[in-house]
Amino acid sequence: MELQLALDLVDIPQAKELVKEVAEYIDIVEIGTPVVINEGLRAVKELKEAFPSLKVLADLKIMDAGGYEIMKASEAGADIITVLGATDDMTIKGAVEEARKQNKKIMVDMINVKNIEQRAQEIDALGVDYICVHTGYDLQAVGKNSFDELLTIKRVVKNAKTAIAGGIKLGTLPEVIKAQPDLVIVGGGITGQQDKRAVAAEMQKMIKAG
Repeated sequence: MELQLALDLVDIPQAKELVKEVAEYIDIVEIGTPVVINEGLRAVKELKEAFPSLKVLADLKIMDAGGYEIMKASEAGADIITVLGATDDMTIKGAVEEARKQNKKIMVDMINVKNIEQRAQEIDALGVDYICVHTGYDLQAVGKNSFDELLTIKRVVKNAKTAIAGGIKLGTLPEVIKAQPDLVIVGGGITGQQDKRAVAAEMQKMIKAG
């Protein structure tokens, strides 16, 4: 099980500062969609250069032009790139094909997918690397979480690794670990804390023990 730190509401210098604090306790650093919108793929490039031992995920949430956008993120140094599960199979296939060429990984984000079980099976058959259940900010605000969806995809997915994102904190982490995802994605649960380093260290310890 790995720990991914999601960076959403920072600029590049702030991102570097944050990662420096917790780098030894995380496996993957995610350049979140808001950062890509504000800073461009330069954010991916600079974080990869600053922390070459960490994997960098570019949260592009690709919905179209899969192959092209994967190529661009790969050039910037992304190790993992996200595609939306709500898109069509052709886009996912194009993304997977390009990712294979570039030796990169594809994560499919299942945010707002209606029939999680059926779609997860279809996507798993397309050869993606990770399938991620994700409760977005807007749904977290009304108390939703992804635990049930994680159990659903764990049951049906045969090839891809599973990931979970959305509102995970130290207090809810044991419940997440029990469901045994391959990757746990934490944003504010680390970045919003007073002692980020201590929280990341504790999370890493729990995840490795789980």
